[in-house]
Amino acid sequence: MAFQCQRDCYMKEFVTSVVSCCPAELKQEINGKKQTVKGFNVKLQDTILFPEGGGQPDDHGLIGEVPVLRVTRQGADAVHFVGSPVEAGQEVQLKVDWERRFDHMQQHSGQHLITALADMMFGYKTTSWDLGRQRSTIELDTPCVKPAQLQELEDAVNEKIRAHVPVTVQLLSIDDPAVEKVRSRGLPDDHAGPIRIIDIEGVDANMCCGTHVSNLSHLQVIKLLGTEKGKKNKTNLIFLTGNRLLKYAEKSYSTERSLVSLLKTGADEHVEAVDKIQKSVKLLQKSNLSLLRDMAVLIAQNFKTNPQKGNFFSLHKKEGDNEFMNIIANEIGTEETLVFLTVGEEKGPGLFLLAGPSGPVTEMGPQVLEMLQGKGAGKNGRFQGKANSLARRAELEALLQQHCKHHAAEEE
Repeated sequence: MAFQCQRDCYMKEFVTSVVSCCPAELKQEINGKKQTVKGFNVKLQDTILFPEGGGQPDDHGLIGEVPVLRVTRQGADAVHFVGSPVEAGQEVQLKVDWERRFDHMQQHSGQHLITALADMMFGYKTTSWDLGRQRSTIELDTPCVKPAQLQELEDAVNEKIRAHVPVTVQLLSIDDPAVEKVRSRGLPDDHAGPIRIIDIEGVDANMCCGTHVSNLSHLQVIKLLGTEKGKKNKTNLIFLTGNRLLKYAEKSYSTERSLVSLLKTGADEHVEAVDKIQKSVKLLQKSNLSLLRDMAVLIAQNFKTNPQKGNFFSLHKKEGDNEFMNIIANEIGTEETLVFLTVGEEKGPGLFLLAGPSGPVTEMGPQVLEMLQGKGAGKNGRFQGKANSLARRAELEALLQQHCKHHAAEEE
């Protein structure tokens, strides 16, 4: 059977009845972490919320006032995952998140059009596609697409949009001879009911379960952003269509205005201006590193010539790197002197180096990690790594200095 969302892709609200509601769990990725959410699986007599399939994500929406978090297909049924139970047998009103749905309709119909014309014009077959959150990608069975072909394809798809070509849905029985003439990557194993054909008049007839626009003019425009190297001997074609393209243009224009203000140049000169800035930064970084190395040598020599130097040296600098710290340690010499160096924000993250006689370094290394909330490793009298917080640096310095005095007293 075809769901109501497949019979009328433009329906935004719909009244139906609840068939069942059972406790269930949903695995979701929240802020990059996989979590299991407890809730309920709801089956309805019919639905306007599209279940994930055919490369198209599922719809979001409401059953009454209850948000639908996920819709999946199980054979002939659509299963709606919700956080709160709904009573079986009652009539409910469904509402679809129309902005999300229409975006999916535009991207999916745009993919059908691009796929059909790429095959028709160049013989490039589509092997898969991905409707992403920001952009959509079509995997073409070709090692490369030439820039001239990309432009020709973009011109052709937009010509079809301007021609207001109708897009219709046909439902055919699986044994209908017409099924053999349509493009398809095969049916799912649990398919049930009639075969659904999306027909772009005079362009393409394709077996598909997804939601689509009723006319190519509803796509507004298609922009082929470019290509990327795909899997072995394949090319990923990146595109935007409809409202996504309008948002992309708005965001790009806003970025352009900000760059005009920052760079004090016209939009056509931005690339040249940024290139000059990058070259200047590289020169400054090179000069800064050279100065830091010279400074490291002077810091070490100043300590070595100090008659009151003792057997402990500690230094913190906001700017520096591992090389800066190692130069100081090497210049001072760590056979008899314990050297504790840090670089970074005073109470923020940074780098550390503890170098000196292997005994004190081995003993104090774990405490350095603990107090700096750091990660690091040590061998041959050197213990260094990254610190998440230098807030307790002064406290740690006092402990190290005390340890040095205690160690020196024991040797006497």
